[in-house]
Amino acid sequence: MKQKENLFVIVLSMAVGLSSLVFISTWLFDQYLPSITTTKNYSTKETIKKLIVSGNDFSGYSTFRSQAFQKTLKEVGLEDVRYQQELSFSKLAEHLNQGKVDIILTTLDQFLVNPTKGKIVGLIDTTVGADAVVLNTKKYPNLKSLIDLPQLIQQANTKGQQLSIAFAGDTPSEYLAMVLSSKFEAFKLSDFQLKKVADAGEAWKLLQDPNENVAIAIVWEPYVSQARQQGYTVVLSSKDAPGTIIDVIVASDRLVQSQPGVIEQFLSAYYREMDANIRDASRLQTEIAAVNNLSPSEAVIAIRGIDFFTSLEAQKWLTDGTLNKKIRSTAAVLTLAGKRKELPLSSESLYKSELIAKAAQNTKNLIDEVRSDNPDLAKKLEGQEMASIPNLNQNQIGTAPNIGNLQLRGEVKFKTDSALLTNEARLTLDKLAQEIGDFNEQTVALRVIGHTSATGDPEANQKLSQQRAEEVVKYLRQRGLNHNIFAEGKGSKEALPGLPGEDRRNQRTEIRLVRVGN
Repeated sequence: MKQKENLFVIVLSMAVGLSSLVFISTWLFDQYLPSITTTKNYSTKETIKKLIVSGNDFSGYSTFRSQAFQKTLKEVGLEDVRYQQELSFSKLAEHLNQGKVDIILTTLDQFLVNPTKGKIVGLIDTTVGADAVVLNTKKYPNLKSLIDLPQLIQQANTKGQQLSIAFAGDTPSEYLAMVLSSKFEAFKLSDFQLKKVADAGEAWKLLQDPNENVAIAIVWEPYVSQARQQGYTVVLSSKDAPGTIIDVIVASDRLVQSQPGVIEQFLSAYYREMDANIRDASRLQTEIAAVNNLSPSEAVIAIRGIDFFTSLEAQKWLTDGTLNKKIRSTAAVLTLAGKRKELPLSSESLYKSELIAKAAQNTKNLIDEVRSDNPDLAKKLEGQEMASIPNLNQNQIGTAPNIGNLQLRGEVKFKTDSALLTNEARLTLDKLAQEIGDFNEQTVALRVIGHTSATGDPEANQKLSQQRAEEVVKYLRQRGLNHNIFAEGKGSKEALPGLPGEDRRNQRTEIRLVRVGN
């Protein structure tokens, strides 16, 4: 390794006079990286010739199915790694448990739903728009947000009809439906006839069928883009709630226990490929197009909806408690929906953090070598690219399209004739702040809307409702939220449907999400 280091210094010195920093970075990737990733810290007794990896045809898994990855696997000592396609998440777990496959690619929610004799050893991506909730605005013109659902459901029930929701069963689409049902007050799966289909294409067809009463479909790309183009309302996507759908690498317990070095090799090869894709985005586009038989434009759309983990980001999630938190929150949604009997007793027992260490160290070494010449590339490899939060005024937030009102886990109460929050209200807002934190600051803003009953002076009620809304915004800010938030007092102007204006139940606070980005 000493000779390689000396050679590296010589070549770098010769390159200083060159005008193109891109050339230097490319040379580092092509020449220096292989010498890093092929260094082994594990026993050669652990090396095996054959490994079976299984997953579906999701674009985010394209690298695992590519020829470039096969070449890299051989370079790190894994000579026979086969990709076995399986569309059913439950069968993926079943095959892992039966010893038919060694590693599966799945989503975090499906890993928690299907009993699996395996551990999460790496993270692939989070979807950021590739999955979305689409409202059938073309058939129901007044259906433009989740807030509009109760009235539409009531109208259908009056006619002896029941609205439907369509999604691919036992997939992230179904989990996204569960998330909505747990977070938004106007959306309850029990209000709909569930149309579980085999894939998103069937759900998309049902949404377009004029003979069906499908009010909502949950689909993935390319149907999300098609829905937007054809005038349907995409009310919420995985871009608005990043981290909701997470793809993970799961290794069988027998492989983790008997040959951890093989997993380490596999992860090093995979994240080496991802490092190369970060350097050259066109490489990933070409790879996804070739593996999935897509056009270049379709591949661009697919990439746009996926946020891939670097090895350093994945290691951070595995070691700093982020993954543990995601497991707990995902399991809670599944438990509320009846998909799990209870929360896992020990979330830490579901993953192994140490096996990604070698891949992360390889990337760190690479970053050290390219940082001075290409700091932007170094930041990308570290996963430090951060999108800026738009600076919006009250009018922009107040007129933004509604998504829906969040469900409150308790009540937001104030002291009598006062804008001072009660202790109970503070506890409710503490829980709410955690849930709001899961939504994207770049695409989602909040309207905090205060209401009073019609008892007393209207002008005083208006002033009090505004003060109370502002107090809630202030408290949420103190909890570390960076979203654009707008306080709005409605006084007694908007009583709840079916209630007289004087009813005290009209004294309430709405926490409404609105869309401020694509």
